[in-house]
This record gives sequence, structure tokens and C-alpha cells, in this order.
Amino acid sequence: MKLTKILALAASLVAVSSAQAADKLTVAATAVPHAEILEFVKPMLAKEDVDLDVKVFTDYVQPNIQVAQERMDANFFQHQPYLTEFNDGKGTNLVSVVGVHVEPFGAYSNKIESLDDLEDGATIAIPNDPTNGGRALLLLQKAGLITLKDSSKITATPRDIAENPKDLDFYELEAATLPRVLGQVDVAMINTNYALEAGLNPTKDALIIEGADSPYVNILVARPDNKDSAAMQKLADALTSDEVKQFINDKYKGAVVPAF
Repeated sequence: MKLTKILALAASLVAVSSAQAADKLTVAATAVPHAEILEFVKPMLAKEDVDLDVKVFTDYVQPNIQVAQERMDANFFQHQPYLTEFNDGKGTNLVSVVGVHVEPFGAYSNKIESLDDLEDGATIAIPNDPTNGGRALLLLQKAGLITLKDSSKITATPRDIAENPKDLDFYELEAATLPRVLGQVDVAMINTNYALEAGLNPTKDALIIEGADSPYVNILVARPDNKDSAAMQKLADALTSDEVKQFINDKYKGAVVPAF
């Protein structure tokens, strides 16, 4: 009888251990603000019996590869236009779980205080991935510096520029490197997460910045097979909670804007 009880208890412990393992989520994220937001919700998820493991990446490619290859459960670093372009280009089938925030894209400079001060032939660095590069060019078009052949093309490249009155010279570089070239170019078009990591204040330092109505909402991304799991939905709920909205507003003061 005692042996039976011991075996039953052991089986119960194994079942509990398995349940806990099933509720572990590993999420790839860029450091700021994504990993910071995930770290904020970690205690909230622990109360829901979800063990959140945040892995920080410095690029925009590996987080998607890791999720597609089932090495990670989800990622949090990108907007829908980038995800769509990535899926189309890489043959992946990653999906959005929930939209969380907007990081208004901006133009920064160590050499000028206004875009009006740009001289003819000035150098502009933009991200080299299609969606963020196009986003940068759309913002420059909005500022009146260039005109694109298709004024609404979100994947525009410098080859799509129809009018360039100041004969601006464009350099396409990996997004993560743009803050490091500020001293070498006249203007760098920088994603807010990388601007924040570099100690830039988007609301104060950006020469021009997207409004809060930006369509580039950053999303939690997973695979079709796990996007509806109980643990993933708990993470989605936590990321769109009132507590997270308050955290974003208090910590980033307009540099990151809740989208829920």
C-alpha cells in the first residue's frame, strides 16, 4: 500500500513538472524597449504559472529564424510590414499574436540642428532592410526633402526616389549600426529601439519623428502551431495590460507609445 502511494506521488510530481515545463516561454527580443517590457511582465506571468525566458538579440534576422526553427517560442521586436517582407523573402510562416506599441521612427544628427540646415550633397544613412529603409524615405518625403515615384510604397529604396533637390547621398546600413555612424554622416534615420540603446532621446533629439498614428505597430510574433497556446495568450494579455501601458508611458515618456 505504501509503495502504491509512493508511486502515485512520484507520478503526480512528474505530471506537475511536465505541466510547468509546458508553460515555459522563450522569447527573442531586442534590448530596448522590447526586452525591458518583457522583463516587466515576467512577475505577472509567474503568477499565472508561466516561466518567461527572455533572450536578447542585436539584429532583426535571427529572432525570426529562431522562432521559425522552433528554437524559440516567440519574438518581440518587429512591426507587421517587416514580418510580411521577411515571410515572403525567407519562406517562413510566422504570425502576429498581438500589437503592443509604436516606436516613432526618427532622423538624428550630430552635425545639424534642423533639417533646414542640410546642405546640397549631404549624406543620409538609412536602414538596409526594405521595410525600415522605405519607412525612412517616407519620413524624409514627409519632411519635403525628397519625392518618391510611388509616394505610398513602404518598401521604397533610394532607387525609387523621383526628386532629390538637394542631391542627398544615401547610405544603406544595417539598422543596428546606424547610431554608431552619426559622426560620419549628416543625418541617420534610426529605429527608436536602437536610438534608445544609444542614449538618444527621440522626443528631444530627433530632427523629425513619426507621429503616434504610425502604422508600424510592434507585435508579438509566434508560429501558427503555438500562437493560440494558453501560455502565449497569457503573455499577450500581460503585454496589453493597463500595467504595461502605464510602464511604457512612465519609462519612455513618448519615445514609445502604447498601441492598445
